[in-house]
Amino acid sequence: MVIVLKKDISETDKKRIKDFLGEKNFKTNEVPGEEATIIAAVGQLKIDPSDVTILPGVEKVIPISKGYKLASREFNPVNTIVELSSSFGQKIRVGGQRIVAIAGPCAVEERDRMFEIAAEVARSGACMLRGGAYKPRTSPYSFQGLGEEGVKMLKEAGDKYALPVVTEIVASEHLSIMKKYGVDVLQIGARNMQNFDLLKEVGKSKIPVILKRGLCATLEEWLMSAEYLLSSGSENVILCERGIRTYEKATRNTLDLSAVPVLRSMTHLPIIVDPSHAVGIRDKIAPMALAAVAAGADGIIVEVHNCPEKAVSDGPQALLPGMFDKLMHDIEALAPVVGKHVVHVRSTAVQPASEKGQKASDTKVCAYSGKRGAYAEQAVGRYFDGEVKAKPVDSFREIFQAVLSGEADYGMVPIENSLAGSVYQNYDNLSKYDDVSIVGALHLRIQHALLAPRGTTLSSIKKVYSHPQGFAQCSKFLSAHTWEKIDAVSTATGAKIVSDYGTKDNAAIASAITAKYYNLEILQEDVQDDPRDYTRFVIISANDRKNGVQSECREPNMATFMFSIENRAGVLYECLGVFQKFGLSLSRLESRPRQGEPWHYWFYADAELNGKNQQSAEYVFGVLEELKKSVEEIRLLGVYSEAGYSI
Repeated sequence: MVIVLKKDISETDKKRIKDFLGEKNFKTNEVPGEEATIIAAVGQLKIDPSDVTILPGVEKVIPISKGYKLASREFNPVNTIVELSSSFGQKIRVGGQRIVAIAGPCAVEERDRMFEIAAEVARSGACMLRGGAYKPRTSPYSFQGLGEEGVKMLKEAGDKYALPVVTEIVASEHLSIMKKYGVDVLQIGARNMQNFDLLKEVGKSKIPVILKRGLCATLEEWLMSAEYLLSSGSENVILCERGIRTYEKATRNTLDLSAVPVLRSMTHLPIIVDPSHAVGIRDKIAPMALAAVAAGADGIIVEVHNCPEKAVSDGPQALLPGMFDKLMHDIEALAPVVGKHVVHVRSTAVQPASEKGQKASDTKVCAYSGKRGAYAEQAVGRYFDGEVKAKPVDSFREIFQAVLSGEADYGMVPIENSLAGSVYQNYDNLSKYDDVSIVGALHLRIQHALLAPRGTTLSSIKKVYSHPQGFAQCSKFLSAHTWEKIDAVSTATGAKIVSDYGTKDNAAIASAITAKYYNLEILQEDVQDDPRDYTRFVIISANDRKNGVQSECREPNMATFMFSIENRAGVLYECLGVFQKFGLSLSRLESRPRQGEPWHYWFYADAELNGKNQQSAEYVFGVLEELKKSVEEIRLLGVYSEAGYSI
């Protein structure tokens, strides 16, 4: 049953409800609903629902009529995120707005080949390694797998390349071997989807599970199998659509991609797709993998082999490494279209915090968008005072990806300009990449100059290059000329383009510093509309790597919240009242549309923290808990120090 709680329920009444249900052997889960907090309770119905309805703080009780209860959307309206740890200390998360790629051979064959394939798929963008050590084959004469030795090889290869490993379990007696070598994810194959004794034993192990759909299973039957895992103790179950048996013979099976969006309304569990087993034809796998991503899948699992003609199992359906590499590039291009991002593994292990006296430049890197001389690069230098290495990337999105993959420890992200306004793309990135947090901020004065190849005059210029924000900040100067404005990734990128062309009909608006980097002449300085032109940058870091340089020397003075609210009168007023109640001054309140949800919005609130009391984590989390009573969804983006203006 689902117990809807009153908005003003006290913690005492809430505990009383949970205790009452616990005494009746109900398993409970408190989750935020769209309109109210709910408690989902699962167990054998030994009480009358009206006995719960009369408890203090209960608004109403809704019975869950479905056979699958723990797996149902009613039990948990919020999508489950399955979290794994790599050998390099990275948290790999499945679900939400992420796309994961699991790749590797059908079967573990021999050590050298396993390591070669692991290296290939890691390089191309896989974040998990698959390989079968125990193979349930139709024919008793087919290769049955290397058993324990295969599990050992798979895990060693995965650890070397920071890839959590996935392997199939076909019998409960193999659980001890899986635990012995630290297998990260167990796979229940299609043939075992309704092996209920195996499901119960695997559920008790609490090892994350990929549950494949049976050859002829309905969606409800599939979810009932997931219920066996969940009711036995597993909290991390991933569903995998791998094709069903139909009358069609053109492909190995029929890939039921309609299952992905249909399941979204039925269950909170992550959903991935296996196009390899579905179609069984090498050149048909990539199109179906892309279609799976477009349908909303949380990831794909594909077979990859560097010599499929010699594979002992399913060689014809294995992608070549080059094909997998192209597929991953295509998924990277498609991911932003569906509002998701691709998970990448780190190429180096997480380093311990630097010891006293050791320079952070030995290990720390901060990514920024643009070329050398970009304002963001200057911000890196100002904030970290030369203690980190600045790493240029080609877009704001790549900053977030570099931080998540471990290529960078930090990212320098422009969020707002005092003249041109908000950098909306990065507000959207903060909502999309929920595995990063803000760990610092600063303001940098922007001083634009008009740059061009030597000998250029104002009358010879026909085109000018800069970032759109650069154009907005210099609108008065530009309005006096008829030049064509061409957008660039950053102001420094615009300067480099002009330098590469080397003709006197091109110019750039960028920092005067970039002139010496790209051998350009400064035609005019301070062309911005107002001398009080500042850009606010935030410094981001991956949630599992937060150890900011700034936290060692500055007290936090800012907290940023991101929340969405239901469409009813006065709800935003309630939220603002929470900040007033806690004595917090809002320096900024910004709203952005939620992608794919018309007329729903994210609100971003920057709250100033003043004094030791407000700067404590307990105080900020108190604000967070109070806001939860009025919002649909909320996330604390960061508690951090914001440096003053840099002149």
